[in-house]
Amino acid sequence: MSSSPEDPATGTDFIEQTLSAPENAQESILRPHTFDDFTGQEKTIERLQVMVGAARDRGEALNHILLSGPPGLGKTTLSLILGNEMDTKVSITSGPVIDKPSDLAGLLTNLNEGDILFIDEIHRISKTVEEYLYSAMEDFRIDIMIDQGPNARSVRLNLPHFTLLGATTRMGLLTAPLRSRFTLQSRLSYYDHATLQSIVKRTCGLLDVSIEESGAAEIAGRARGTPRIANNLVNFCRDYAQQRGNGTITQASAAAALELLEIDQRGLDEMDKQILRIIAENYSGGPVGLGTVAIAVGEEAHTLEEVHEPFLIQEGYLKRTAQGRVLTEKGWRIMGLSPKDGSQAELL
Repeated sequence: MSSSPEDPATGTDFIEQTLSAPENAQESILRPHTFDDFTGQEKTIERLQVMVGAARDRGEALNHILLSGPPGLGKTTLSLILGNEMDTKVSITSGPVIDKPSDLAGLLTNLNEGDILFIDEIHRISKTVEEYLYSAMEDFRIDIMIDQGPNARSVRLNLPHFTLLGATTRMGLLTAPLRSRFTLQSRLSYYDHATLQSIVKRTCGLLDVSIEESGAAEIAGRARGTPRIANNLVNFCRDYAQQRGNGTITQASAAAALELLEIDQRGLDEMDKQILRIIAENYSGGPVGLGTVAIAVGEEAHTLEEVHEPFLIQEGYLKRTAQGRVLTEKGWRIMGLSPKDGSQAELL
């Protein structure tokens, strides 16, 4: 769902656009370039540091790595950090783009020894292409069929020792054979409030934006545990402070700016609340299927599953069951309703 050109984006538009938008120049500037600059995800960082140190000592390419987790948590950033730490090139692509084996062959044959191939949304790669990835990852070769019928012949292409860095928001959609070929599989989690607050202050420092501690805390509290959202909220709060304040992001100006975006103190936007409200009022708290909810709120099921559900489940407002989505007791309270009889209660 998108707003008209004349209207400011709602919280739903803002969050969806933030998590799906291509990288811009400013985002590139804000990205950390070394492990020391990266904040959060301590266990994943430690695992990667061990692999990088060992590979550099041996003078070899990194083993293959799979990063999973919701969008906006730093998977692409970590791929660029690995390239910087290994002093090698990083080629970035995405699963849906690699449509044919020849597309994959073109990417792999352009790599040099030790280079990193980063495939975002690797779970969306076609099954035909995936079959070719197996030999590329294990034996560093691929066999490509040329022509058809009686003239068909197989050509073997030897590849340099490269590192495949896969990223996915849907680990369950990866096939077992593909998952098993990654030496390291690490999941990125949502960031806690303190870590996000430090990220907000770092972003403001890089953008030369004046911000108070309370302003940073306000933004961090509404950023849904996601650095990409936090950075974009900083931009809007900066604009708001310049237009309707004294240029400094305070707690009051940040709160006012985020209320204008319809993002509440818990980080919930209007679509989040609509999802919870539909399940509570129309389906007695569930269970209800994702497709039914998507039709009821007028949004694509894929968007609900990728953008909204992970945060709602992480925060304990919603849970998935074999029968469908079910509202938790916390979700009932957020909606100001009683789970027993659905009667109206005082909003918390």
